[in-house]
Amino acid sequence: MRELHDQALVSLGRLDSVSTLLPDTVLFIYMYIRKEAVLSSQIEGTQSSLNDLLLFEIDEAPGAPMDDVREVSCYVKALEHGLRRLRNDSFPVCGRLLREIHEVLMAEGRGSHLEPGELRRSQNWIGGTRPGNAKFVPPPPERVADCMNSLEKFINDVPERTPVLVKAALAHVQFETIHPFLDGNGRLGRLLITLLLCAEGILREPLLYLSLYFKAHRNRYYELLQSVRTDGDWEEWLSFFCEGVGSTAEEAVTTAQRLTGIFASDRGRIQAAKKRANSALRVHFEFQRHPLMSIARAAKATGVSVPTATSAVNLLEELGILAEVTGKSRNRVFAYAAYLKALNEGLQGT
Repeated sequence: MRELHDQALVSLGRLDSVSTLLPDTVLFIYMYIRKEAVLSSQIEGTQSSLNDLLLFEIDEAPGAPMDDVREVSCYVKALEHGLRRLRNDSFPVCGRLLREIHEVLMAEGRGSHLEPGELRRSQNWIGGTRPGNAKFVPPPPERVADCMNSLEKFINDVPERTPVLVKAALAHVQFETIHPFLDGNGRLGRLLITLLLCAEGILREPLLYLSLYFKAHRNRYYELLQSVRTDGDWEEWLSFFCEGVGSTAEEAVTTAQRLTGIFASDRGRIQAAKKRANSALRVHFEFQRHPLMSIARAAKATGVSVPTATSAVNLLEELGILAEVTGKSRNRVFAYAAYLKALNEGLQGT
């Protein structure tokens, strides 16, 4: 386990350094957060895709499962709220912060009526139809506040400091075991991992998300959570967690490098167009920020006229950089195809 732990730290260091080399870290983080939101919500059974979320955010989501999309959108807002409180308000990772994040997370979609931001006051369970035949029954409601207080102390190194990766691994299990809210515990428990890594300074930016790893190894993930609860098998869980951190960090590095290459290659092809290049480069940059857009939105975002944006989009389509996705003759939406293909890997079929 120690070897996996040390290798995971090395991989996290590599990921953190990559964030300083990206030409525009904000763009990468913007999209990576949204990919994580989709993945984490898919684990809970939503059918929303990354494309659905991006279209929803620009008010163009025809045919999308709206409850699912709203749910995923709230996940993005919840993570952003948590990071803002950590950075701007110097807030610790504590029970109050988790309740705030939960309130944002559950503001819309399924479960929005289940007391967002409030610790549960009734018994819940996992699997089965009642506590008597459930796979796991969390602590009774009258114990939840005490359990959360103990978790908060552990997270904040009371009575003693715990190595960061071990802390994140154990805190995730404990949060999922307490299951302190009526709904949304899985998503918030996965958010907690990223928040801890950022709060502890292991990552400067929220670039590590384990939802893809947990989704790909879903049965093993649930088995190990349960074996910790029933048999105290922490070592197997820690090995699994560290292996996931290491592999996920390396995949994120590869994705960042791949996207940087895509952007640079496409810029070169646009520049070769010479007279039409200037406006096309501006539109191309905007599609890096929002890889699904209409011409009207591209014009507004870049400050160019609609005819100029149309010409630029046409050039990008001719070059194979953009692809029209609606099949309509009006109100067309274009996608940055290679960018979305790279980000969509892992969102289906795992």
